[in-house]
Amino acid sequence: MTRPLQAFIFDLDGVITDTAEYHFLAWKALAEDLGITFTREDNEELKGVSRMDSLEKILELGGRTGDFSAEEKEALAEKKNEHYLTLIQNITPADLLPAIKELIADIKAKGLKLGLASASKNAFTVMESLGMKSEFDIIVDAKTVVNGKPHPEVFLRAAEMLGVEPEACIGVEDAAAGVQAIKAAGMFAVAVGPTESFEIADIVYASTDELSFEKIVEVYNG
Repeated sequence: MTRPLQAFIFDLDGVITDTAEYHFLAWKALAEDLGITFTREDNEELKGVSRMDSLEKILELGGRTGDFSAEEKEALAEKKNEHYLTLIQNITPADLLPAIKELIADIKAKGLKLGLASASKNAFTVMESLGMKSEFDIIVDAKTVVNGKPHPEVFLRAAEMLGVEPEACIGVEDAAAGVQAIKAAGMFAVAVGPTESFEIADIVYASTDELSFEKIVEVYNG
């Protein structure tokens, strides 16, 4: 029997807003500095992946995995982040993805708790720029967890901070690694994207503008 619903926990990138283009441009600039060709297709492999793991994938792509010390890799990741932070300075509430504001309003109207579980270390900055930071009860970002998605730590940490049971939570994600993390945490998983990418999700929507509070809760309650 499904536990009475207590909370929704959202991913940030690709769900609340789409900063993927900014990440792509920042990673592409870094890759080019290193003499590595980096395409949009390559960028798809970084969705939901932590910054350091993303860097490792790019270095592997260019055959440069063993060329840098741990300290040098940290510096490279920081360089990418500085570029990214410059790019996201232009984010405004107009950059919220379709139907997200309405979905969040519906969740709050029902008295449910709201959490954010993001692989980004800049989640607080982005949420502030979107005008959504105060809408969420808690924000867990990459700075506060050890293990990145698909490990469930970020979602379990969010549930813990919200004071709810994981089994009473709905997680919303746009990345396969994120959906794996939600399911590993014992939560109900809502995915946004192509159906074929999310075999283990409980419900899949092609895009955020199709998200429906009533439909999600109906499926959750079975």
